[in-house]
Amino acid sequence: MENVRRKNKMIETYSILLIDILCAVVSYVLALFIRFNIIHYENYPKQFHLMVGAYIVILCLLYNMFLDGNRNFFTRGYYQEFYYTFRYTVIIVVGLVVVLYLTQQSYDFSRSVYGFFSVLNILITYCVHMVFKKAIWKYYRKSTNAEKMLVITRDVMAEEVIGNLLKGKEWYYDITAAAIYDADRKGSTVKEVPVVASRADLYDTVVQMMVDEVFICLPGVPAIEIRDMVQRFEEMGLTCHYNVDLFSRANPNTYVQQLAGYSVISFALKTMDSRRLLIKRCMDILGALVGLTITAVITPFVALAIRIDSPGPVFFSQTRIGKNGRRFKIWKFRSMYIDAEERKKELEAKNEIKGLMFKMEDDPRVTKVGRFIRKTSIDETPQFLNILVGDMSLVGTRPPTEDEFEKYNGYYRRRMSITPGLTGMWQVSGRSDIQDFEEIVKLDLAYIDNWSLGLDIKILFMTVFTVLGGKGSK
Repeated sequence: MENVRRKNKMIETYSILLIDILCAVVSYVLALFIRFNIIHYENYPKQFHLMVGAYIVILCLLYNMFLDGNRNFFTRGYYQEFYYTFRYTVIIVVGLVVVLYLTQQSYDFSRSVYGFFSVLNILITYCVHMVFKKAIWKYYRKSTNAEKMLVITRDVMAEEVIGNLLKGKEWYYDITAAAIYDADRKGSTVKEVPVVASRADLYDTVVQMMVDEVFICLPGVPAIEIRDMVQRFEEMGLTCHYNVDLFSRANPNTYVQQLAGYSVISFALKTMDSRRLLIKRCMDILGALVGLTITAVITPFVALAIRIDSPGPVFFSQTRIGKNGRRFKIWKFRSMYIDAEERKKELEAKNEIKGLMFKMEDDPRVTKVGRFIRKTSIDETPQFLNILVGDMSLVGTRPPTEDEFEKYNGYYRRRMSITPGLTGMWQVSGRSDIQDFEEIVKLDLAYIDNWSLGLDIKILFMTVFTVLGGKGSK
């Protein structure tokens, strides 16, 4: 069954990707035709525009890989689909502008083609998306290739269960029938799904049905009875899905796996795709290598300034809390006097942030050079070493100190469910202007709940602009 689901997901992903690429190519060709054959006839360098077309195809591939813009494709309505198509086209056009500028080819490209391509790609892609969705839904409702599902549930909850399944079902499923376990409702319908059996004739009916999978939602039925039911359906060669009635439908994600020989159903507040996590780690390694190269270049100058300004080591290390309570040593250029940790207690009354974090705008422990390297975020650059070894990520949540972590409750601890980052949501959403730790926690949890590679890239760009704009750490 998992192979079938994986195959159908691959069909969905690559079909939509192929459609987007074909629509983009057609839109680009039409844009060139309108510009050079209708508005003003003239010859144009075909080799150059062929290369630009290749750029567009590559940008389409990158968009689908990093931003996952076609997630929930088959459940999006008319307005949602238009919004996503518009956003996708804008990103492709902006990406093309950047590529042509960086390759010094922007002056060779007609500005009007951008406009024609944008309008055409939005219209063509939107129309093809809607036609494709309707065609797939219509085909699989009638096709024997769809995974035919029987729903077995109680009478009192039949409307809710079948309604939820119809609303959230994948395109390759077809809920063909229902069995009401504790009532005889044969011949009736629930949400237009025919009721074909009750408990008395369930197995005899299923033997004669066209059905691939069975969804069982029978809270309160003894486990031994459920086990017998699953076994009998398995003997028929059917796949069974049993609803574990521990949480409501809107609660944590669940997945089944093997653990020390046991089949377990695991619960998590949010699951992250392993493929995208691998890409995130590759981005971290690449970014860390670039960052360490920059750090190596500036270190002699920063080290000399630090040593002239105040006695003590060039680098500062401190134990911080990483993912799920892991301890690690964080590295920075020293920006404070060497007795800073001892003096912290006497300054706690002047803390400008409410909650479990210490921050002072005019902290007397900070040296003259320290103020500059903090303002420019130069003091953070040695942390690229932490990123390279995997203790930190380019983007994540702020790693707390040990004494801060000791005061955390369960709500705060969820900040540490991912690898901490050099930058993050709160750093680009106010940074030193935020005066309440609760706001920092909300921003961090918003990042965790909405994480994507696109969000990471957005935060990285915003961080650059924040630092260059003089809004660095204080």
